[in-house]
Amino acid sequence: MLSAIGRAFRTPDLRRKLLFTLGIITIFRLGAFIPAPGVDYGNVQQCLELGNTDGGLYQFVNLFSGGALLQVSIFALGIMPYITASIITQLLRVVIPRFQELHQEGAQGQSKLTQYTRYLTIALGLLNATTLVSLARTGALLGDCPVPLIPDDSLIMIVLLIITLTAGTGLIMWMGELITERGVGNGMSLLIFTAIAAGFPTSLGEILRTQGGTVFALVLLMGIVVVTLVIFVEQSQRRIPVQYAKRMIGRRTLGGSSTYIPIKVNMAGVIPVIFASSMLYLPSLVSQFNTPQDGTPPAAWVNWVTTYLTSGDHPLYMALYFLLIVFFTYFYVAITFNPDEVSENMKKYGGFIPGIRAGRPTAEYLQYVLSRITLPGAIYLGLVALIPLIALVSIGANQNFPFGGTSILILVGVGLETVKQIDAQLQQRHYEGLLR
Repeated sequence: MLSAIGRAFRTPDLRRKLLFTLGIITIFRLGAFIPAPGVDYGNVQQCLELGNTDGGLYQFVNLFSGGALLQVSIFALGIMPYITASIITQLLRVVIPRFQELHQEGAQGQSKLTQYTRYLTIALGLLNATTLVSLARTGALLGDCPVPLIPDDSLIMIVLLIITLTAGTGLIMWMGELITERGVGNGMSLLIFTAIAAGFPTSLGEILRTQGGTVFALVLLMGIVVVTLVIFVEQSQRRIPVQYAKRMIGRRTLGGSSTYIPIKVNMAGVIPVIFASSMLYLPSLVSQFNTPQDGTPPAAWVNWVTTYLTSGDHPLYMALYFLLIVFFTYFYVAITFNPDEVSENMKKYGGFIPGIRAGRPTAEYLQYVLSRITLPGAIYLGLVALIPLIALVSIGANQNFPFGGTSILILVGVGLETVKQIDAQLQQRHYEGLLR
């Protein structure tokens, strides 16, 4: 393994790509600690020491910003606006026929969709920046902190702060695209990977400090088991064989080859977990805005939401979370994989599944296989996402528990894809990959 890494850095082209990627990642991490203009960094640290920033919006958005949100830095919004814009663009393909046409046009259409995603990212960044600044002005961002985060809340300073946070989002998006073009791996995915991995030492250190060495060792052991199982499932796929008929074009014979359609057990990735987390946060957000500030008792429904749908340690919350993940897994897979479209493309190029007639029977067979393989994938996603909540109940760890949920799914998925890309480039140059 070490010799393979040495070969990677001894190859000039690959070394240049790796160093460029590491340089962009370093800039991304530095930006997470540069305070935004007008923000009192000392007051931010004082508020963080109070420890009122667990759960809900904080544990979810702060995860994708690498801790930059709670530092109120220039990269406080992190990669979340881009993730949201990408998901919205994918979902709009079902609603807007023009988006579906662009998706089918190849590279030119994909370029146009990418441009729409960029515009939407900036718009969402502007909206999120305005919300973040409003929360920071009122002190609600860091759990009703008594000291002001923005001492000078004049109009000019607020506008400058909003523009800076939005520009930070645009800069992160640009850096991610630079990594994709000139570095190694998918740029956006690697930035998310970096943001999540940056929180691992803090989370593990907190468990060691509060729970002791025995619990810490058990957490590490469980982490190894969880990572192994996640790698196994992420690599699992159902391969549907496809045979292409021979065709004579002039004097040449084309086709006659055999291939397969890979259908992964977890085709939806981490998107259902993000959807479910966002949906469950909405009741908490609505109840927060309907809580009286003058000391009067809140309404009965506000108390019910606060008791059952806020902390994450209640069985009802866990059950709803699991069911929402299963639902969104089926929903997202149905949007992203169209059996009719796959069947039509196979028929167009003379392909067929052995034993299955082309056309409608092929689409029905693909739908049957897809529905069967999505069920274990949905259950797997739900169980992995519940690990932090179970840890919250069993050992008192907060919901930023490192070995589970969104974090471990992204870390393993991005890590595997990046290693595969480096391995492929090494094999092109040395006929020997990164892994043996």
